[in-house]
Amino acid sequence: MRRSAAQNATNSELRNVTQTRPQYYTGFCKGYTSVEPTSEYHLIVPSARHSDLYKMVDVFLNKKYKLSTSENFDDFMKALGVGLVTRKMGNAVSPVVDLVKDGDEYTLSSSSTFKNVVTKFKSGVEFDQETPDGRKVKSTITVDGNVLKEVQKDPNGKDTTIIREFGDDEIKMTMTVDDITATRIYKLQS
Repeated sequence: MRRSAAQNATNSELRNVTQTRPQYYTGFCKGYTSVEPTSEYHLIVPSARHSDLYKMVDVFLNKKYKLSTSENFDDFMKALGVGLVTRKMGNAVSPVVDLVKDGDEYTLSSSSTFKNVVTKFKSGVEFDQETPDGRKVKSTITVDGNVLKEVQKDPNGKDTTIIREFGDDEIKMTMTVDDITATRIYKLQS
């Protein structure tokens, strides 16, 4: 099989091809650049370390998102042992969330008429957290592309996973404890 010059090129040289010959660029896919050096070959090569070149979550920084829909949140809170009055308040408010970054530290804020919560974290580093319902947990939030994955370890065994997936105009938050899953959608505010 004949090899093209592009197949023998280093990743750095291929990145230069995509920068100088835009007709070969076909898009990004989690940190990879697609290059078509000839009609015979279609290569997918790393454009650079994804985390070094482009952190997708950074696109969503400093934007405000307001709760739009909520499914199964009452059952989720009930599974955590949250009392009736607090559950009623939690279901009645529409919090606004935003994510900011300073160096390698993120700040995730949630504001509502019921409670304001500010969580400061470094990706992948465990920290002590008090949840909005008052539980004290050990949490780790990992940033992976457009997803924040939070794992809360409760000393009483009620471990919780919260996935926040950032999209163009919304955040989809999926929360799981035991076999209960709740989904909340936050819409970008203009």
